[in-house]
Amino acid sequence: QVQLVESGGGVVQAGGSLRLSCAASGRIVSFNRMYWFRQAPGIPRDLVALINSDGSTQYTDPVKDRFTISRDNAKNTVYLQMNSLKPEDTAVYYCAAGNFAPSYWGQGTQVTVSS
Repeated sequence: QVQLVESGGGVVQAGGSLRLSCAASGRIVSFNRMYWFRQAPGIPRDLVALINSDGSTQYTDPVKDRFTISRDNAKNTVYLQMNSLKPEDTAVYYCAAGNFAPSYWGQGTQVTVSS
């Protein structure tokens, strides 16, 4: 059983930055993909970014050029660097792990961007 624990959320002003971390109890190198999702109130959970085992990445359009996903296999940790934050980025951010779809989820961390 893999446990994922997110951290790094908080309140930040528009234009600011945050770095989210997702620490896994197991070896993330065993997963093809690591994901970051987010969910705002009343809106379905959406994919923000993913990183494959070969290091290739994908981003949803609203965060391209502002967010960067990375993974440190030695530390079993995935990161999401978020720059130039906007109020519409406010959401609970979830880390997930899996091979071709998310199989394990973290509990989420709240990110609030004030205008």
